[in-house]
Amino acid sequence: MTDRYLDKVYDAEGREAIQNLYDKWSGSYDAELAENGYATPARIARALGGVVADKSTPILDYGCGTGMSGLALSGEGFRTIDGMDPSEGMLAQSRAKGLYRSLLLLDLDAPLPIRDGQYRVILAVGVISTGAGPASLMDTLIALVPRGGHFAFSLNHHALEDPDYVAGVTRLKEAGHRPVVEEYGTHIEKIGAKSMVYIFERA
Repeated sequence: MTDRYLDKVYDAEGREAIQNLYDKWSGSYDAELAENGYATPARIARALGGVVADKSTPILDYGCGTGMSGLALSGEGFRTIDGMDPSEGMLAQSRAKGLYRSLLLLDLDAPLPIRDGQYRVILAVGVISTGAGPASLMDTLIALVPRGGHFAFSLNHHALEDPDYVAGVTRLKEAGHRPVVEEYGTHIEKIGAKSMVYIFERA
């Protein structure tokens, strides 16, 4: 019987525990989330497709996991996608999909290996959330996008109930970054979970 992880992921505490869980989950991740109606990657890719006209624009899929967001981006016609993730197990699944130009194992204790302005679009799907990426990651990632570039991310139902994450979105707006997409909708259909999809244009 395949282990189930969806009901465990929100209870995992500490970076090492979370990373171990994702390594173990990597082989069954896509199937379990598809079975539960995971909609956020397709929603954010569709929204990005309506904002970014040049489908050859290089995109960084930060926290790419097994490549579900890369698959969704490819479905919207995007052709140049790089991925980063701290889980080697997840990256192995992304690599097998053959959708990414490059994939990098992310060291969360080191500075991000990205030059300012290297990507006009940075994507973080299901990454910025309680128990995972901190709210400050919004500030870190948008700062790497050049003026006029786009930062796309999602906040799940847990993050939307956490004042730190809500304040993070407010902070982006107060800094002058323009929200071009703010869409509330299905996150994981089977459990009735919702998420917000955001796309900000950097000021």
